[in-house]
Amino acid sequence: MNKLSKTWPRAAILVVDDEPGMLNFLEKTLAPRTTGAVLTAGSAEAAEELLRRHRFDLVILDITLPGKSGIALLKELRERADASEVVLITAFADLDTAIEAVRAGASDFLLKPFRVTQILNIVEQCLERARLKRENWVLKRSLSRRSHDEALIGDSIAIKGLRAALERVARVGSTVLLTGESGTGKELAAQALHRLGPNANAPFVPVNCATMSPALIETELFGQAGWGADGHKSRDGLFVYAQGGTLFLDEVGDLPLALQATLLRVLEDRHIRPVGSEHEIPVDVRIVAATNRPLADEVAAGRFRKDLYYRLQVVEIGLPPLRAHKEDIPQLSAHFIEMLAPRLNLAPIEISADEMRYLQQYDWPGNVRELRNLIERSLIVGALNVSALYQSLARTQGQPVVPRAKLSGPVDLQSLEKRHILAVLESVGGDKQQAAQLLGISKRTLERRFAEWTETGELSRPA
Repeated sequence: MNKLSKTWPRAAILVVDDEPGMLNFLEKTLAPRTTGAVLTAGSAEAAEELLRRHRFDLVILDITLPGKSGIALLKELRERADASEVVLITAFADLDTAIEAVRAGASDFLLKPFRVTQILNIVEQCLERARLKRENWVLKRSLSRRSHDEALIGDSIAIKGLRAALERVARVGSTVLLTGESGTGKELAAQALHRLGPNANAPFVPVNCATMSPALIETELFGQAGWGADGHKSRDGLFVYAQGGTLFLDEVGDLPLALQATLLRVLEDRHIRPVGSEHEIPVDVRIVAATNRPLADEVAAGRFRKDLYYRLQVVEIGLPPLRAHKEDIPQLSAHFIEMLAPRLNLAPIEISADEMRYLQQYDWPGNVRELRNLIERSLIVGALNVSALYQSLARTQGQPVVPRAKLSGPVDLQSLEKRHILAVLESVGGDKQQAAQLLGISKRTLERRFAEWTETGELSRPA
């Protein structure tokens, strides 16, 4: 492609030069090639005013300016964690100046006079470098997370309603609060909001507030200026990496109270202040937050700010638990088998009608995530591993994990219960008292079960 035909969607560019002719030339050259703004300033001081009110992807900066020099301004930008690409231009260059420019953090260096193709090539390289740096960072952060192929699957009324709500809200840039139990797919809903919105090609940056260190979460979100306690110099935060796109704050209820106040200010004025900086950076980011517990209760308990709760709750969308749309389990199971079998390099498994009826009787406390994990384990063992569900219940109820029952034949609830009890009894050498404790029932209940099975002929002799 001819460089002259290159365009840079949404790229914001600042040109700083004391020559009106150069400002006019660069503005006319660059403005038609971006849907973002191209602003100009005749001095470092005028540029600083613009930098306080806007965030730029690229700054084209003359070295020789009245008052503060271009290199001095560049050093200040780097000290306050402004990660904009900076191209220095000058009519009076020597080797020492070039070395100083590189040390100050310049992305490139261009000698006046220059041709249109030269400046366009450099701008293209700088913006592409910035895009790749941001995408690589987001990709590294997302490698361990679920991908888009885990869509919101299902044809139930609940899931159809959820998809319709997401499609409506995606068209506007309002802040969204997603609520629902763990494992219901809140991050998938956030991804859907992003993909269906007008800025689908911009970054989607997820962050789990519950897993981030309280000591580092402010730096992670807002960035850092200068040298920090961890030995790192200036760096961008998640808000900057999500610029133009979506920042997904999962488990937002776990944010420390002090940081909740900071987040509220960011939502209100759309500026962030990196840790250690005296300057604010403007950001253009859509916030989607999620929680698995009622924030209204957290507000009442004094653990969450009421004003932040109402600011996040511009639009609230609740995700249904799997037990509320069990009719989607066959479709979800087929989807997970089709998706996971090639990834694991394993043969797909078949789920019989009896097995599917059992899956639809189970209440799925871990929701869709628990179903996905069951399918993955089943692919590994080569058959539907329904006994793992009892293992899951034992863990959630604080009971020791016991050996799995061997499965063959029908898998209705009564048969599975009997096999599970027998497996537990066998694992403790026939000690009914210990088996009852592991099962979470009384010994009398256990004895009654054996009596029923003996009476109906399900056991040939008392155990």
